[in-house]
Amino acid sequence: MNILKFNNEADEFVELLCSNDWPYHSNAKLDHQSIRNAIKKGYYSDGRETFWIIHQQQKVGVLVIDDIEDTIPLFDIRLIEEVRGKGIGVKVLHWLQDYLFGELSKIRIEAYTRADNIAMQKCFVKGNFVKEGYLRNAWENDDGTISDSVLFAAIYEDWKNNTITWPKLHDDITKTL
Repeated sequence: MNILKFNNEADEFVELLCSNDWPYHSNAKLDHQSIRNAIKKGYYSDGRETFWIIHQQQKVGVLVIDDIEDTIPLFDIRLIEEVRGKGIGVKVLHWLQDYLFGELSKIRIEAYTRADNIAMQKCFVKGNFVKEGYLRNAWENDDGTISDSVLFAAIYEDWKNNTITWPKLHDDITKTL
């Protein structure tokens, strides 16, 4: 698996995004013109870094890192249907941490997914991300429905020390009331 910087290869990019369904994204089906407009307006470059995910010399997905100037970026991974469930997402998460922590000195990487996206949650766990929260009614879908979402994160210290630090979710604040 390789990760290569996106250089506005619009036709390939639009085709990859529009010829696949993204059932756990807010916008499950993308249209050609919207993606072309987004590319022209700088959506995939202004404040973001966009990469191709390459597997066996084929472009099989995209990785978009949002808030790239911040010390705590977010990201989006989209893999084509044929390669989902084959461990590529975990490799992308490891690459992402090496890149953001090792090269760009970020302190934390956050990721959100819908609560019903079990495959992505498993990917996060295998990729050394920690589940830090469950957010009720926090994911708006294009069809008007609302889903719960789950927050995962990786932190620099865990990456550097090859450890997992569990969050203090059970401090039971209600006992102090």
